[in-house]
Amino acid sequence: MNRVDVKRYGPWALVTGASDGIGQAFARELAADGLKLVLVARRRQALEQLARELAPAEVLVVDADLSTDAGVRAVEAAIAPLDVGLFVASAGFGTSGEFLQNDLAAELSMLDVNCRAVVALTHTLGRRLVRRGRGGLVLLSSLVAFQGVRRAAHYAATKAWVQSFAEGLALELQPVGIDVLSVAPGPIASGFAARANMSMSMSATPATVARASLDALPGGGTVRPGLLSKLLEWSLMFLPRWGRVRAMSQVMAGMTKHQLPAATAAKS
Repeated sequence: MNRVDVKRYGPWALVTGASDGIGQAFARELAADGLKLVLVARRRQALEQLARELAPAEVLVVDADLSTDAGVRAVEAAIAPLDVGLFVASAGFGTSGEFLQNDLAAELSMLDVNCRAVVALTHTLGRRLVRRGRGGLVLLSSLVAFQGVRRAAHYAATKAWVQSFAEGLALELQPVGIDVLSVAPGPIASGFAARANMSMSMSATPATVARASLDALPGGGTVRPGLLSKLLEWSLMFLPRWGRVRAMSQVMAGMTKHQLPAATAAKS
């Protein structure tokens, strides 16, 4: 039985960040359900390998850096002639550590990928979905989106932006037949942790996130895939915001403890 209604969300789906992790898991699930795919990432070789693995699904590969205007325009040009009914915005990355000690160029690049590219592609595709009268938008939020988090201050802020954007957009687009889903997972077993310089345990698999998200897509809203994400949601829901900030900062301290000098880490 197909998880995704091809008539509603097909025939084409656009998946960014598809070379690995959650994006790749979404691509596999959608291909299995019979959708045609536009797969976007920076690494063309990885995308082409995935396209071969997804055969006989029809796949268009677009290698683009979504931190740049040129990369966003390349994606828009690729999908222009296609009837895209679903956008999965899974491209993104994180940084960690004390904000003022981090590289500014990396922080700005993260802002461009996690937020600017999402708003540009959502604007382009959202207008098209409204004209066709059906479709879906899946935006990747995070467990850290619901409060500030020390040692991931800017990353958490980018995901708070995504969460707020998705919640408001869902109300705007629901009356015209567009489902908007925010996906807020906890730690994921993927390449994300290595790039963000975090150490993650109790990680959910990307497949778990993709399956739970597609199950929750009809009607939109927010889904928190994975056991740890649900556990933390339950444990934090009765705390005031300042308490959630402190609690999640402690979780992040554990994920980034390896970054600290040995003496400092022993005290934390």
